[in-house]
Amino acid sequence: MTDPIQKEYRQAMNGIARWIDQRLNGRRKAGLKPKVGFILLTAEFGKIEGGRVNYISNGEREDMIAMLREYLARVEGRYAEPTNRPQ
Repeated sequence: MTDPIQKEYRQAMNGIARWIDQRLNGRRKAGLKPKVGFILLTAEFGKIEGGRVNYISNGEREDMIAMLREYLARVEGRYAEPTNRPQ
């Protein structure tokens, strides 16, 4: 697998991710997991198809993939809210 971030964007994306994480989750002590997860995707306009998308998040890969799948299902109209939600 290639690096999730191209070298020329790595420093900026890491700084942005730290800033977003701190705004959403505050300062955390070592070992504590964030409460709010996020994903940042970047790509150069005109180079997305057949090009490169850069990725960074503050969560575990499998959790972030699930988040992306649910989001895409919603925007594509494939998601229905569960009907048996606890009260």
